[in-house]
Amino acid sequence: MTKNGIICEINNKKVFLDPKNTDSSGINFVSHAHMDHLPSKNGGTILASSETNEIASFRGFKMQNHVEKMDDFFLIDSGHILGSRGLLFDDIFYTGDICTRDRGFLKGAKIPKCKTLITECTFGLPEFMFPKLEVIKKQVNELISELYTRGVPVILMGYQLGKAQTITQLFGHWSPLYFHDSVKQMNDLHQQLGVPLREGMGHSEAQNKGLLDKKPWIMVTPMMSEKSNFLKEMRSKYGAVTIGFSGWAQSTKFPFGRRTDYSIPMSDHCDFDELVSMIVQSSAEQVYVIHGFVEEFSAHLRKIGINAQPLRENSLDDFV
Repeated sequence: MTKNGIICEINNKKVFLDPKNTDSSGINFVSHAHMDHLPSKNGGTILASSETNEIASFRGFKMQNHVEKMDDFFLIDSGHILGSRGLLFDDIFYTGDICTRDRGFLKGAKIPKCKTLITECTFGLPEFMFPKLEVIKKQVNELISELYTRGVPVILMGYQLGKAQTITQLFGHWSPLYFHDSVKQMNDLHQQLGVPLREGMGHSEAQNKGLLDKKPWIMVTPMMSEKSNFLKEMRSKYGAVTIGFSGWAQSTKFPFGRRTDYSIPMSDHCDFDELVSMIVQSSAEQVYVIHGFVEEFSAHLRKIGINAQPLRENSLDDFV
């Protein structure tokens, strides 16, 4: 682990895993197109899925020297968002952000066998146990139905890339259906990449046409602060109620997952049990954990007989 991310040096070749800055001295693997995983500049070969390349370009980072295939490097669908991949090479599997649950058009990751596993543990505490998708669908549909009977508009909130598309697919049967302009743009890109999502009007056009005055309606928006001018207007002018989707929704430690009128525990990451199960399935002899509750989660893995530790600077020395 370095200030530029994870570097593996094996057999005189360097592999940079989700580097902050790509490096011309090796292979640069970009797992997916969330902004915190995209590099800030080009340099050297970039290995990523074609969908990640397209979405990254849409978000302002145009990959130079992009490839989707390389000998002895295998991209594994990580189930996180469209185009997200883990990387299997030299008996090392780097998960990137990972989810093993099916969620609409997103299929849960299938875990390869490996000797060394490098995995995130965003929700690596036992308190993070997410309901099954069918339970979430039933709960939210009942809530929307109750609000609709009172003529109340409903805003469904999730990250612009990933969760907003899942929300669209799960609850797009409600009408009329509108989208925050930024979500509509991302949904349109997903449709171009082959994801079947219901069409809907952007919020600016709907507002300009006076359609938001005809209540109730449903709108899919990014997660945003309750202090945002957009949400203030939607609430004051139209009486809209917000439903937020977040893995932090029921956390006792992190109230920012409950910034909406209703909070639903749904995530694009594994929950605690899924993380443990994923690691067991890998049969890894050595596990390194990153991004999250690394101390607590690695300690739990050691208690159940798995050789695990947080990934810190120089902790991959055995492989360098």
